[in-house]
Amino acid sequence: MSRIKNGNTRPEMLVRRHLHAHGFRYRLHAKDLPGKPDIVLPRLRTVVMVHGCFWHGHEGCRYYVVPKTRTDWWLNKINNNKAHDAVTTTALQAAGWRVITLWACALKPTTIQTTLTCLVQTLQDIRNSTKLTQN
Repeated sequence: MSRIKNGNTRPEMLVRRHLHAHGFRYRLHAKDLPGKPDIVLPRLRTVVMVHGCFWHGHEGCRYYVVPKTRTDWWLNKINNNKAHDAVTTTALQAAGWRVITLWACALKPTTIQTTLTCLVQTLQDIRNSTKLTQN
């Protein structure tokens, strides 16, 4: 488990490269925000959380399988992660931030283009609505 990274993961890097290529500028792992979100778009007051399906307990996903050994320990760990995610999302929303959650399974080769296109479109819609309210 010591080799498991909690930041700069492959799915996160794919999202970051795509956002940058489409003109979005962001901060990484902002320590001043609850939960240190993976990607923070300050101008849009939006954060993007890239969750691994196993570690964050993505229900109904084929990549979320509880190990057969030490099942109680793993379930406790994953449930704590899910609870922490819920608290973090609530705190961010209460502070006026929009929260977008991307699952790692949506960033697999068969679905990545659709997922990233939808993400960029969502962020462009947010950007456009922000411009309208500022005028």
